[in-house]
Amino acid sequence: MPIPALYHWSISAYQFAVRLSACTTPKARLWIEGRKNWRQKLRHLIQESFTPGQPRVWIHVSSLGEFEQGRPIIESLKNQYPNCQLLLSFFSPSGFVIRQHYPLADGVCYLPADTPANARDFVDIVQPNLAIFVKYELWLNILSTLQLHHIPTYLISASFRPGQYYFSPFGKFARLILQQLDGIFVQQESSRQLLQQYGFDKVWVAGDTRVDRVISHAASIQPIPVVAQFCQQHPVLIAGSTWAADEQLLASFFLDGLPADWKIIIAPHEIDERSLQRVEKLFPKQTIRYSEADQPSIPHQRILLIDNMGMLASLYQYGRIAYIGGGFGQGIHNTLEPMAFHIPVIFGPRYQGFEEARAMTAAGAACSVRHRHDLARAFQQLTLHHGMASAIIADYLKQQAGATQMIMQQIRGPLNNLS
Repeated sequence: MPIPALYHWSISAYQFAVRLSACTTPKARLWIEGRKNWRQKLRHLIQESFTPGQPRVWIHVSSLGEFEQGRPIIESLKNQYPNCQLLLSFFSPSGFVIRQHYPLADGVCYLPADTPANARDFVDIVQPNLAIFVKYELWLNILSTLQLHHIPTYLISASFRPGQYYFSPFGKFARLILQQLDGIFVQQESSRQLLQQYGFDKVWVAGDTRVDRVISHAASIQPIPVVAQFCQQHPVLIAGSTWAADEQLLASFFLDGLPADWKIIIAPHEIDERSLQRVEKLFPKQTIRYSEADQPSIPHQRILLIDNMGMLASLYQYGRIAYIGGGFGQGIHNTLEPMAFHIPVIFGPRYQGFEEARAMTAAGAACSVRHRHDLARAFQQLTLHHGMASAIIADYLKQQAGATQMIMQQIRGPLNNLS
């Protein structure tokens, strides 16, 4: 399939922009460094960690959020097809750095920039028997190369809306990307109907695999003694993945609005010293860091500041209301993690790209806020109607569960051919 020159130009322009920003942006530097000599690194990884002749499945994600959506599929693949070997690739450094040693993957790597040569060499080195892409991370040269080699390729946990570029007046080219897929698993019926309007028939409504993941995690949760000691019998507002704008809003509400018997746990999105000190300045003499929270005085503190990674999903077991950060930036972070404990959620104004956030807001189990007065009203509403909101969330999760099983059933044919 001829690929428009504009696409090649856009990939080159993106690479140039990343190299330019690498001078000042650590994440961009990691993006560049991680892809240096990628062919040699990938060949070594395949030679060292993969057995010739064994079935090979490649799963690609953008970053940590998409990894969590792909994770239930990885776990099911390893459980049902133990002879399959799995390659997990990331686009974002933030995902790769944290999950580069993920034990259920036989190998973890970066995906190179989507040039024709890179796509050809990547597929030739990996030689996957099946490829799975998660949510929206799709690259035309890679997909075209997979199709050229007749490798079954699927997109899972996808979500489509009329305003997306696929369906714009200039979206014909973008839809070429979707045409390279052998099947698309979407989160909701509206996505399937939209795709059908444009001639896509291999579309299944499966839901969001993250729901299966968070339900499983909540069912196997372990207590955290230090946090339990901090919370005691107090109701707790848990603020997860917060940024500066979120923390400023929470601080104003804390000073004038939060009832005196409530406590707050804050888990910033970034835990460098500068971010931690920013929170401490907003809540002077009220905050204790988790790493220092073995002191006898911890039950008397009102704010617990989480200064480590990986704990947030387990913290929600202690919450009554959750505030999810990111809504004043590019978009909110994970709302399903607190919802797994049937906790009503509050977040900033940028949440429209998240199906569960839209659904819970419409149902009255979540609230979007812009300023302190909004937050005060949302807090009052969700505490007053907490039981009803929790029941709505529980019913939503029950309806959405099972995406992993459905996807595995649909791709069982290609998987059985690998065995």
